[in-house]
Amino acid sequence: MTTEATEAAMAAGHAAGAAAEKGGMPQLDFSTFPNQIFWLLVTLVVVYLILTKLALPRISSVLAERQGTITNDLAAAEELKLKAQEAEEAYNKALAEARAEAQRIAAETRAAIQADLDKAIAKADDEIAAKTAQAQKAIAEIRAHALESVQEVAKDVAREIVAVLGGKADARSITAAVKAHLKDLKGEGRP
Repeated sequence: MTTEATEAAMAAGHAAGAAAEKGGMPQLDFSTFPNQIFWLLVTLVVVYLILTKLALPRISSVLAERQGTITNDLAAAEELKLKAQEAEEAYNKALAEARAEAQRIAAETRAAIQADLDKAIAKADDEIAAKTAQAQKAIAEIRAHALESVQEVAKDVAREIVAVLGGKADARSITAAVKAHLKDLKGEGRP
């Protein structure tokens, strides 16, 4: 057996030497094509089996997982978008309600302030009217007393004038003369 192996090795060496002597590439030697085609087919089958049994299932599972993640993320994004739109609608509704409530409160406050103001104005008008009536009454009293005071002063002045002129007049005649003179003044439109 050793001799056969030795002979086979020598024959292979001679074949290589012969190919080397031919000066070409051993892959292009037509005598080795069937052997090369066999190993090519074996290699392709092994690569095909490795790809179909190991690599492609792993790649397809990774792709499926990615597609599932993308689909879930898109669904979640759409759901969040709908929630955001609902939240915005709720915000706008709450804002509109708050504005309406603020306007209602402002209107109520204005009405309450106006009512208080009307009451205060009415009270002030009543007080002014009362004070005006009192003032008019006081003015009437002052006029009445002034008229009496004027009559008294006129009587005193007339008595003094008569006394200075050297005459003597009684109180009745002086009072009658002052009243007559005041009637004349009232007749001319004087107070």
